[in-house]
Formats: sequence, C-alpha cells, structure tokens
Amino acid sequence: MSAKPDFILEPAALPTRWQRFSARVLRLIGWRVRFAPLPGPCGVVVVYPHTSNWDFVIGLFAKWTIGVRFRWLGKEALFRGVSGALLGPFLRAWGGIPVERGVQTGAIPRLAQDMRAGGYWLALAPEGTRKYRPGWRSGFYHIAVGADVPLGMACIDYAKKEVRLVDYLQLSGDVERDMAAVRAVFPEACGYRPECAAPITLVTAKDKKAA
Repeated sequence: MSAKPDFILEPAALPTRWQRFSARVLRLIGWRVRFAPLPGPCGVVVVYPHTSNWDFVIGLFAKWTIGVRFRWLGKEALFRGVSGALLGPFLRAWGGIPVERGVQTGAIPRLAQDMRAGGYWLALAPEGTRKYRPGWRSGFYHIAVGADVPLGMACIDYAKKEVRLVDYLQLSGDVERDMAAVRAVFPEACGYRPECAAPITLVTAKDKKAA
C-alpha cells in the first residue's frame, strides 16, 4: 500500500486556472479533494461507492481539480442515440471511453494495452451500476493485473463531502489478499444512497449464473 503523504487541494495553490476554477466550484457546494501523488504514469482507479448520478458530476470536477489525465469507462448507451449525439463529443473530450456491457468483446486486454501505450490512468466504477448488486465486477482487477500497473482507490464520501484518492496498491494476483487490502481503504465510505453500495468483493461468472 502506498505511504505517500496526502494533502487537500486548495484552489490558490493549484497551477492552472481550470484546476483553481474546478476546486472553487467544489468548495462552493461544500466539497474538497484529498490527493496523494500518483505512483506511476499509468494505472487503474476504482471509484467507490457509486450510488447516484451526482457521483459523475462531483468526480468530474475532482478530476479537473487534480489536473491529471484520467480516462474513464462509461456504458456505450451514453455515447449513442440522441443523447450520444448531444453529449458524446463532450464525454469523449472529458476522457470517456464507451464500453458495451455484458458482451465478450476482448475489451479487458485491449484496455490494458492501450492504457500502457497511452500512458494514462483509467478510472471506473467497479459496481457498474447505481443500484445495489452483490459485489464488484472484476474487470478492473484483470486490467490492473494484466497491465502490471498500480491500483488507485478513490472514494466519493458524502458524509465528509470529500473525494479522496490517497491509497495505491500493486496487486499480487492473490484475489483474496488483494481484495482484503482494498476493503481496508473504504471502511467509512458513505455514498449518496448508502444502502445501494455493493459489498467490496468480486462477483465471478459463477456468482452471476447463480443469482
């Protein structure tokens, strides 16, 4: 686990106008960003818990406040149809990557390769939905292990009104040990709808069939 010091990103101390603007917007609604420097040029960030559409808005302003080139995964439906025609260009400009859920497309090895080649951090919500589900999708784990990159753990905490990205982990491939370390980071994570937060455990294909 990373032992780097973390700090609150204050608007006046940020280097660019856009970072300062984003930090001030968050401050106006009572939020702040706590951040520890990234441990490398590329990696995967899990954002938890994801229980509301507000998570996207707050997370986007937090990304701009940090000022790092994060890309993020979104369901393909956001980028298609009427809404996609209107919002798609903005979503892509903001780092969005459309993903077709529930279909075997070879996306995981492709994303791992693209991330390392492009030198960026990939953020995603491992729950995959705002509704309650019995655990996390395992895609983030396979991407991080396949690309041999660090895993960052970002929390959107509505109790403290704080976005935290301060903990990083190099996954070992031992799922139980790794997920225990991930769980230790989020003991007090409070989503907008706490009852919808998924348990921090991986849902396997066997689990899905049994559900």
